[in-house]
Amino acid sequence: MINPTLPLVDLHRHLDGNIRPKTIWQLAQQHNISLPEDSYDNFISHVQIQESEPDLLAFLKKLDWGVAVLKSLEDCQRVAYENVEDLVMAGIDYAELRFSPYYMAMTNKLPLEGVIEAVVDGINKGKQAFNVDVNLIGIMSRTFGQQICMQELDAIMACKKHFVAIDLAGDELNYPGTMFTEHFNKIKQTDLQVTVHAGEAAGSESIWQAIQQLGATRIGHGVACQHDENLLDYLITHNIAIESCLTSNYQTGTIQDLKKHPLPMFLERGILVTLNTDDPAVENTELIAEYKLANTLFNLQTQEITTIQQNGVNASFLSTTEKQSLLNKSMFNHQRTKE
Repeated sequence: MINPTLPLVDLHRHLDGNIRPKTIWQLAQQHNISLPEDSYDNFISHVQIQESEPDLLAFLKKLDWGVAVLKSLEDCQRVAYENVEDLVMAGIDYAELRFSPYYMAMTNKLPLEGVIEAVVDGINKGKQAFNVDVNLIGIMSRTFGQQICMQELDAIMACKKHFVAIDLAGDELNYPGTMFTEHFNKIKQTDLQVTVHAGEAAGSESIWQAIQQLGATRIGHGVACQHDENLLDYLITHNIAIESCLTSNYQTGTIQDLKKHPLPMFLERGILVTLNTDDPAVENTELIAEYKLANTLFNLQTQEITTIQQNGVNASFLSTTEKQSLLNKSMFNHQRTKE
């Protein structure tokens, strides 16, 4: 169903939203952390969406147990390593894993830079073990306010050689991007790229602001832009990518009926739209499942699937040389499989 000659790319994938339920359970036992259930099977519903949630904030609560059990920097390293292993098991060739240092650190008061270093160490160990391409995106979690986001940004900037981009995620509705222009003005002085969660819980004005004031060249979710013709034209003209996440958009209540998701319209209009997982462990999904879902919902043709895969490469925060290397690697692996 996917094009085997092209790499499978996941550009919108939260590392701290992909902590395995089994790992959460094991770390809780290891650290004597009380959980709301006495059995693992009953615990699953606390960390994994069963159907859909009423809104984004209810969805985000499902992620909280994953970070609550991160008692040490070794735990952070472990979940980062497992994230890389999950990529290989999912058949993903390249991913940009994003995480919020403060969110991972807050429950057990871990040092922000220590969390970043532990994640980087886990990622590097995973890359060596599994031979998969990974880059990191640092998140400022707007849910915790301007001051905490500045602390996060300072910690990310202190380790910026390990990141390709900065993201703004969390409660978009109550903490609009206008509150974070000072943060992104600091980012503009670096060579880091910018992607912003926008148009998920708020309207198209949030996307305009992310692009024009925060400097975003990619938009996470961006569902709301479907109602703004001028914005759609702007995205095309300026080659701004949309990071679509089908299952996530349904589970957060952003889209009530997935058959009405704007993904096929984005494709038809020629927008640089990509397909991604968001929080795979919480959503109980993986990237191939998202492609199958898209195919089932929209009856996508082979060329449309190919376009989405190619868009993933083109929209990535890789250099031109790195993109070509990724394409060559995928083609080589395909040829070797045929032999």
